[in-house]
Amino acid sequence: MQAMLLHAFATPARFELGDIAKPQPGPGQVLIRNIAAGINPIDWKTGTGGGRAAQLGNLPIALGRECAGVIEAVGEHVRAYSPGDAVLGFLPGRCFAEYVVAEMKHIAPKPDRVSYIEAGAIPLAGMTAWQALALGGYDLQGKRVLVLAGAGGVGHLAIQIAKLQGAKYVATTASAPRHELLSSLGANQCYDYNRPGHLDKAGEFDLIIDGIGGDIGTASLSALSQDGLMVTLPSVTAESVIAAASKMGKVARGILAKPNGNQLRTLVKSVAEGKIQVVLDRTFTLDQLNEAMDLSRSGHTQGKIVIEIGH
Repeated sequence: MQAMLLHAFATPARFELGDIAKPQPGPGQVLIRNIAAGINPIDWKTGTGGGRAAQLGNLPIALGRECAGVIEAVGEHVRAYSPGDAVLGFLPGRCFAEYVVAEMKHIAPKPDRVSYIEAGAIPLAGMTAWQALALGGYDLQGKRVLVLAGAGGVGHLAIQIAKLQGAKYVATTASAPRHELLSSLGANQCYDYNRPGHLDKAGEFDLIIDGIGGDIGTASLSALSQDGLMVTLPSVTAESVIAAASKMGKVARGILAKPNGNQLRTLVKSVAEGKIQVVLDRTFTLDQLNEAMDLSRSGHTQGKIVIEIGH
């Protein structure tokens, strides 16, 4: 089978199309014929030697953690799925390939009303947004929520999930051209991060989802209520943001999203019902992965980038 392979860590990472052995499902696993695979910042960060690089094993290897496709074969003890079933999954890796093996607990059925391209954009980004909002057992009913970087893959889903879970008021930050879209997704207020002091009059928030980190994440702590929570997503700067919050007598926590088939099933059902919209920036073919990674790295995207692998 064909896959886009990482042969060496580099900045920026570069991937090469190559032929590798088709994987076979073991007990409790399924083999998926891949149709779509979403791109996330963790992919190009890992390609530089950061991110999940230490967990990869020997190079060359295929990256990618989101997939959507059709089950081609099942391993022993698999009863919930059969060949021909359409599924999506949040996997440990290797999704930038024509076939991928997945544990049953990492996948969910794909509803007919959700396209494969949409489904390939949901798993990691959706689980990150879902689990970040739920961190600490938050009940969002009546809460004020701020999502930093609302136009991104995680951000645009977090806005909608927060509203769906009962948040009273959801604000976000994004460049001005993105405000109309984010308002249509449910944001009550959009702040242009290019304007100095854009959060000065925003008031205080019970929960902040920080999709940026670093100095911007730290500066945004001023908008966090004294008994609120900031969930900071970028792992590289998480410790500094958490330390800055502690000095202010506030609480910030990092997060590492985990695959959860049951949560994914609930989330994609909401997409199928029209309660959550998946925003797609662009699609690329498998051999255009480097171009797609460059676009993701630029930070100038709206929603998700997806690799279309098959039909």
